[in-house]
Amino acid sequence: MNIIVALLIFTVIVVAHELGHFLLAKKNGIGVPEFSVGMGPRLITIAKTSSGWKVKLLCSQKIFENTEEWADVTKYSWKILPLGGSCAMVGEDEDDTSENSFNSKGKWARFSVIFAGPFFNFIFAFIVAIIIIANTGIDYPIVNYIYDKQPASQTDLKKNDRVKSINGHKISIGRELDTYLQLHPLSGDVRLVVEREGKEKTITYDPTYKTHLFGFSYSAQKTDKAEVSSVSEDSPFEKAGIKQGDIITAVNGEKVSNGAELAQTIDKYNKDGNEISFEIERNGSTKNYQIKPKASESKTLGFVASTYKNGSNALVVLKYSLIEVKYWIETTIASLGQLVTGQLSVKQLSGPVGIVDTVGNVMEQSVDYGMKAVVMNMLYMAVLLSANLGVMNLLPLPALDGGRLVFILIEAVRGKPIDRDKEGYVHFAGFVILMLFMVFVMYNDIIKILH
Repeated sequence: MNIIVALLIFTVIVVAHELGHFLLAKKNGIGVPEFSVGMGPRLITIAKTSSGWKVKLLCSQKIFENTEEWADVTKYSWKILPLGGSCAMVGEDEDDTSENSFNSKGKWARFSVIFAGPFFNFIFAFIVAIIIIANTGIDYPIVNYIYDKQPASQTDLKKNDRVKSINGHKISIGRELDTYLQLHPLSGDVRLVVEREGKEKTITYDPTYKTHLFGFSYSAQKTDKAEVSSVSEDSPFEKAGIKQGDIITAVNGEKVSNGAELAQTIDKYNKDGNEISFEIERNGSTKNYQIKPKASESKTLGFVASTYKNGSNALVVLKYSLIEVKYWIETTIASLGQLVTGQLSVKQLSGPVGIVDTVGNVMEQSVDYGMKAVVMNMLYMAVLLSANLGVMNLLPLPALDGGRLVFILIEAVRGKPIDRDKEGYVHFAGFVILMLFMVFVMYNDIIKILH
């Protein structure tokens, strides 16, 4: 089931991409022999001919190419493998200059056709984001929890303050704070600008936090279970045998039913490195663990600023849907920057196998919250992946849309196109390298899943 859902999400995203190429090709008079959904043998093919709509089942390539009545019309095919799609344009990868070929059109017409693919990924992400935000609300960067004895608790920061910026970086949604910290680890003082009762206030403080850690993470939200989402290597929790997915039901005998209660209860008892009792539920049975935390010094904001509220009107929903897409575009670009600078390892990248695994994990974690949660999380994955695909395709690399755009821009500067054969060799070499890289990423995905 996980694989089917992941393939459907991926297929819809790719079809949205190809639809962009298709619509702009048609608008610019470029012939499109076939627009298809899926890969492999054709299950059903439809075409509008001079004598009306024609339908063929299990259409072979020979019939497809030799049927006279639909030789110069667009065929729409549904193929057997639910994986992606394609928009075949006349002369796209050939030295064809016939009237309806891709190469016969002006440089800016060709530019618009190529650019439309990634752009439609952004449009698709925007449309899906509207559905999500209209149903789940907007992730406002409003402070909803300040951790006791952590750096922020020693400042004038208050609950319900709205974070406007951190160290000069504008914050529009709550998740941007977490992303900022991932891309810009705290070092010196933190400079927060918050809005309180309509007025802006600047708060500056040292984020150094000395504490005792158990070495696990969880969501500190009232809406989430007190579930262990990850366990750090060589941590007290790992040494005690606690695993990802375990549910914490009590701390020192005090019952906890959600992430917010867990955070408050741990803060209450985690003093001076004393041993604490955790009641853990796993596979329907419970067990008590006596665990002593480890002394640690870190940099942390010391608060949570992510509060979901419904948009006040349709315009607000549209605005934050754009912000949502912008957030994922910027996050993808920033991650690529970290990859180039070595801050992020290529082993941390995920390909199709990793995406299927992630979709499966998200589905499993959402089931307990009902079908609506499953659907919303799958739509959220679609936004993330569609924005990611749009950015990746715009990279100025051979075989990608961005690489083709580079050749068109060079043509605009030179006043004439680069030799088609030479351009074809470059894109072919890029395609081979891309396929080898995908094999490497797939191998890493499999290794990560096995471990």
